[in-house]
This record gives sequence, C-alpha cells and structure tokens, in this order.
Amino acid sequence: MTIQARGFAAFAAALTLAVAVVPTALGQTAAYPSKPIRLVVPFGAGSVTDQLARTVGAGLADALGQPVVVENKSGAGGNIGAGYVAAAAPDGYTLLMGAASTNAINPSLYTNLKYDPLKDFAPVANFASVTNVLVVNPEVKARSVKELIEVLKKSDAYSYASGGAGGSQHLSAELFKSMSSTDMVHIPYKGGSEPLPDLIANRVQVMFCNLPVCLPHIKSGKLVALGVTSSKRSPLLPEVPTISESGLPGYSVEGWFALFAPAKVPAEILDRLHDETAKLLAKPEVQELIRRQGAEPNGGTREEFARFVQAEHDKWAKVIQDANIRIE
Repeated sequence: MTIQARGFAAFAAALTLAVAVVPTALGQTAAYPSKPIRLVVPFGAGSVTDQLARTVGAGLADALGQPVVVENKSGAGGNIGAGYVAAAAPDGYTLLMGAASTNAINPSLYTNLKYDPLKDFAPVANFASVTNVLVVNPEVKARSVKELIEVLKKSDAYSYASGGAGGSQHLSAELFKSMSSTDMVHIPYKGGSEPLPDLIANRVQVMFCNLPVCLPHIKSGKLVALGVTSSKRSPLLPEVPTISESGLPGYSVEGWFALFAPAKVPAEILDRLHDETAKLLAKPEVQELIRRQGAEPNGGTREEFARFVQAEHDKWAKVIQDANIRIE
C-alpha cells in the first residue's frame, strides 16, 4: 500500500469513528436521565434550603421519570457540599441546591475556598427567595427606617444581633450601615433564632431577622418591624414597606435558593432541567407550598439567572471588603 493509500485509509477510519461517536453522544444526552439523580443540599436537614430542595426533587422526579435523591452535606457555611458538587462529573447526575451564601457570598468571605462559584458551576434555575425584616425592640424610639437612621446618627450605643458572622442577617446590617452612614455594634449568635430572647429583652436593640422566624413576635407586638430587605413588599407582611422605599433607595437583600450543576454539563441537559423546574414553579400548588415555607417563587431564563449570580457576587464582594469581614 502506498503512503497516500495508507493516509487515506487512516483518514477514512478516523471519519468512520467520528460519525459513530456523535450519534452515541447525542443518544446519551437524549436519554437523560437514565439513572437516579443526586441533589446535594449543603446545609442540614430541616433548613429552608433542605425543604425547598425536597420540593424540587419531588417535582423533577415526577417529570424526569427517575428518582431524585436529596443528600445533605453540611459544614463550613455550605462550602463542603458545594465543593463536592463542583468536583463531580459534569453529566447531570449530581446537582446542587445552592444559596446566596454558597454561590455568591462565600467566595469573598472565606480565605481558603476550594471552589469558584462562577467558574465551577452552571446556573440552572432560580427557584425561590426569602426576605429579612428590619426589627427593633419597642423601646427603641423609631417607627420607621428614617427615624432609626436618625436615632443611630445621634448615638453609638446601639447594637444589632445576627445568627452568625457572614450570614444574610449580618450582611443585611452591614449593607444598611454602609448605605445609611450609620454604625452599630455587631453581636453574633449561633443561629438565626438564637438572638430573639435578648432582642425581646432589649439586651440588643436591632436585628435583620428572617421574616418567618420573627413574624410571630411582630404580630404579638414584642418586636416592631420597620422594613423588609427585599425589593418588593412581602405577602407575609404587606403593610410593612421595603427599606428601599423607606429612605434607602436601591437597598435590596434577599436570600435565594437555586439549582446548579457542575460546569461543562451539556447545554441540552441544563435546558431540560431548567424547563422542568420552570414548569414546576408554574404550578399553583407548588407556589403555595413554597410560600408556606416562608419563601417566594422565583423564575427567569438561565441567562438571566447567570447575570443575577454575577451581580450578587459583585455586590457582596464590595460589602464584605468594605466591612473587612473574613472567615478562615
């Protein structure tokens, strides 16, 4: 066989192999999913993230015809579970029920993060969000955001509580301080509801509390709600204005929960997961279930969600840098 003939034969063999491989790869994507899917929750069982993940998991299992197994991998502020998914095979069989903390805040907060939320994940679907509410002890002489700002500018004797350094309650207050040019002493606790006895007893005066946690105490009059941190008023507390409309235009903080996949998962799989999640969110019974968990349904395209994650990452990087907050 001549050199030219051998070269042609090699080329023909390679072409045959390529043609054979393409349908196989397409077939594998089209057949997705062909086995159970693992949905990792980077927080403990019973958390809001966990509850929402189980809602997502049940809906996707019905739509995709395969079990969706929710698996809790908590620790290090959600970094253990998120890192596990970031390192998983990009085949669509390991997903993350991520949150604002794991996919926007922690990169600027932790010094030794093992994953990059912008490079190591593909945003799939923005599922739900929760708001915090700015509350004060009734003895604080403020019944609006503007009045609280005036009080804080006249005295440095006020403190605010949070469920821990780096959480949404802490960062809600730091953003408030930055935008209002005020100051308060931060008193961190070990959990979102832990500060409530001290807040009610006026040992601390201010808190940016998860709305579902503080709602009973607001209704009973033990705490006074001045504003919600979200961009829109909450259906759970419609009479309370947003902080943005109460004197700090542009202020917005929402804890959000969303579906992510490892980077490089095929676009066809990402699109299917997004579309099935969107159908799930459109169901009135699912919307009601989400609201019973103290959250609000989200939505939008994958592209819109990717831009949202980038914007959240950039916003919190500045807040964390300005407040000089770091966790080893």
